[in-house]
Amino acid sequence: MLKERIKELRKRKKWTQAELAKRINVSQQTVASWEVGRAEPNSEFLIILANLFDVTLDYLLNGADNSNIPATNKHIETIAAHIDDDVTDDQMDDILNYIDFIKHKHSKKD
Repeated sequence: MLKERIKELRKRKKWTQAELAKRINVSQQTVASWEVGRAEPNSEFLIILANLFDVTLDYLLNGADNSNIPATNKHIETIAAHIDDDVTDDQMDDILNYIDFIKHKHSKKD
């Protein structure tokens, strides 16, 4: 679960909740809320946490066994940073379809 991964990654760095909070400009209470599951970070903070802990969003969210793979694909992070928490499933489908369209369009030119 996300709450356990945030806590585990913070402890690997030997940071307190307050130290993590200061690094990402939130309160210690916010970090504590994430770690006990009272709240979850929004998409902006998920990206910040993944970058800070040098893990993928997939690992952070799903616990995929790839925590040692650096989150280096800046294109994906850029796209994710522009998707609000209130995107509907239909809107997300449209976004993904558009990405496929652009990739297909440009692959035909090559």
